[in-house]
Amino acid sequence: MTDSPHPQLEQLEAAAFRRLLEHLRLRQDVANIELMATAGFCRNCLADWLAEASVDTPVPLTREEARNIVYAEPYAAFKARQLDASPEQEARMKASLEENERVRKLARSRELDEELDDSFPASDPPQITRPR
Repeated sequence: MTDSPHPQLEQLEAAAFRRLLEHLRLRQDVANIELMATAGFCRNCLADWLAEASVDTPVPLTREEARNIVYAEPYAAFKARQLDASPEQEARMKASLEENERVRKLARSRELDEELDDSFPASDPPQITRPR
């Protein structure tokens, strides 16, 4: 773990997260499927991440509790106001999910490469570099 660039980074991140939630609550005209198609995540993703982050805490959140926090209302009430997704929206969301998977695999591959680089000595052993 690297040193934080700011002594209160965690509080700043929490404030930014709250601001993001506030913004998404104001912009209910932007459907989750549009967020997924464009950014690769949506309000439900945020709720899932919040619930996952709470797993090892003294009071873990259920998925429904996390959704209620993200939406600031029961999820069913939000969902009832949303229009059904069009086939085009569903296709864009599917493509976005595939892109999420692609970039995750690429990031994991880079992490593996870095781990391998760190595990090898600075130079090759003599038997590899010297001709026989």
